Amino acid sequence: MTRRLGYPLVVMALAMAASAPMAVSASNSPPFRPERPWVKLCLKLKQMPQHRRIKCHFPPAPRGPQAARLAAEAGRRTPSISELSIPTYPATPIGITSGPDGNVWFTENYADKIGKVTTEGLFTEYSLPTEDAEPAHITTGPDGAIWFTEAIGNKIGRITTSGTITEYELPTSEAYPWGITAGSDGALWFVETIANKIGRITTSGTITEYELPSGETYPMRITAGPDDNLWFTEPLIGSVGQITTDGTITEFAAPTTGSMPIGITTGPDGNLWYTDANGKVGKTTTTGTFTEYTLSDSNSFPWGITVGSDNNLWFTEQEINNVASITTSGTINEYEVPTISSGPIDITAGPDDNLWATENNISQLAIVTP
Repeated sequence: MTRRLGYPLVVMALAMAASAPMAVSASNSPPFRPERPWVKLCLKLKQMPQHRRIKCHFPPAPRGPQAARLAAEAGRRTPSISELSIPTYPATPIGITSGPDGNVWFTENYADKIGKVTTEGLFTEYSLPTEDAEPAHITTGPDGAIWFTEAIGNKIGRITTSGTITEYELPTSEAYPWGITAGSDGALWFVETIANKIGRITTSGTITEYELPSGETYPMRITAGPDDNLWFTEPLIGSVGQITTDGTITEFAAPTTGSMPIGITTGPDGNLWYTDANGKVGKTTTTGTFTEYTLSDSNSFPWGITVGSDNNLWFTEQEINNVASITTSGTINEYEVPTISSGPIDITAGPDDNLWATENNISQLAIVTP
């Protein structure tokens, strides 16, 4: 069956139409191909009255005079934002991280590649051994290699800075691994979004899984906390979770009905900061005391979040095409990405003290100079 393209709802309809006349053996199961998380969660938001106008179709960006004008205006803004086109198109980049080699590493979800780019803009791409793996998120491991999740491949991948790839199959089938981070215990920790588990993998490839206690929580992102525990988001139950390195899980409910925590990172103030698709950025202490900050557009659909070199929190607003910052005291500034409808999704602090973001809809990277 033809693999669906990077713009899920449109292509899903085309694929259904194209496959209708084909004979399918009753003994064959349909291919495992869930909705991508930003589509699933956006459609859930759309059921809420305050979000009924959110679009949830993530179109490719139109090209032409308006895009050129916005690009020209980008150089006159503070901070400045520039963009780099990934050599493979469509690549649909998702995860991004700063590597131990002074380069920026990212996943190419549709192209089944891991990419790296120098701070001068020189790209190298590495094809994955597993077909239709759909690599999602990526992080630097304690062993000096880059580790990543393969959402459809159902594996955890490791790539050295010279490009050697190793893959590790998950014990649970169709687990849909998504976020990944390095823990304080020298292992990598990741979420299994559809299996509803937290996973741990040693640098030698031994995997342990921990079932989440609250049913279908749809864990999304995970980060190392200031307390040496791992912290993760549970958007379907509006919670932020904590797991100790020995597997003890505690869940903390966000205070607002309809909260949908997505991205998460440890802030410079020792709190856990997270994006809330319900039009907010929030923070919680390690004991579960929450503070929320409302964004200017309730339908901005914030996603990735990281700490910048300026000690502010930086995040993406996927639906309204912004990158934004928030101080630890709650002051928010928002900046439009030059190419319209670019779909900024994940963001990281680069080795050059800039912010680097993936533009999922248009297969580009954005570089933000604070």
